[in-house]
Amino acid sequence: FSVRFDDPFTVHFHILGFPGLSPQYYAPVSALFFFIYLTTATGSVFILALVICEKSLQKPSYLVFCHLALNDLTFSTFTIPKIIAKYWFADSDISFNSCFTQMFMVHYLGSVMSFLLLVMALDRFIAVCIPLRYPVLITNNIISVLCGFAWFIPAPLMMTIVLHALTLSYCKSNIIAQCYCDHISLTNQGCGGNLREVQVTALCIAMLCLLLPLAFILFSYVSIIVVILKMSSSSGRKKTISTCTPQIFITCLFYLPRCFVYVASTVGFSFSLDIRILLILLYSLLPPALNPLIYCFKTRDIKLTLLRKLKMMSTAPEGL
Repeated sequence: FSVRFDDPFTVHFHILGFPGLSPQYYAPVSALFFFIYLTTATGSVFILALVICEKSLQKPSYLVFCHLALNDLTFSTFTIPKIIAKYWFADSDISFNSCFTQMFMVHYLGSVMSFLLLVMALDRFIAVCIPLRYPVLITNNIISVLCGFAWFIPAPLMMTIVLHALTLSYCKSNIIAQCYCDHISLTNQGCGGNLREVQVTALCIAMLCLLLPLAFILFSYVSIIVVILKMSSSSGRKKTISTCTPQIFITCLFYLPRCFVYVASTVGFSFSLDIRILLILLYSLLPPALNPLIYCFKTRDIKLTLLRKLKMMSTAPEGL
């Protein structure tokens, strides 16, 4: 394939960010994004270290949490620093190759997250619906293999999207109407006879990576709810619900805002550019920052482990 530049300025793209934001708010906005990144990085590294170091937490469910934390950390690292650079250092330019690399990582990591949520739903489905088979069907090795597939399957699909987009000529503008490079913002600046084909192909692949896992996730949690409602013991229902609550929260944070944006666009409800960018950032960057809190406060074993370690620290002799 070859990439044709119709004008030298397209060698670099310009990240627009929030077009309606006054310069006097640049410092607070960059500080907010820095805080979000710091929260995400600290929380994700903490979860990874806790599960790796605490043998009692090295169970299938928590191994999935580790993969989710790694995904959150990687996604934030590829997106937030450039946003901070724009508003803190007035550095809005991004090279052509860097923009395409960022686009690949944004969509790849989003797809990986979707498949990891599928693995997490499968874990809870088997644990609740066929508990007697759980020790056989769900082991650390099996979960590791499934998570490996979750990382591997989206890679060739997203590479196809990137290579297809590279066949376009970028001759309209070098303005990326977003806070990071994504496929829609990037290909909107493309031209050529195959532009529509590139956009439709990317949409189909994106829907495959999002809707296929979502279909199984919905099936699994509906099945879980049915099983819970059939339980005669209220304590059993409460315990089962508590084991599924973190997964449901994480899944809702990932899917609900995306579905809202897609449905609103489909029915013709239009957003201003600032609102659209804000919504995309909310469902892209807020879940990674909140996920570690959900793991810690909504997961019984992690919460008890933290409380035990805090108690040991508080009762340890001062000289040790």
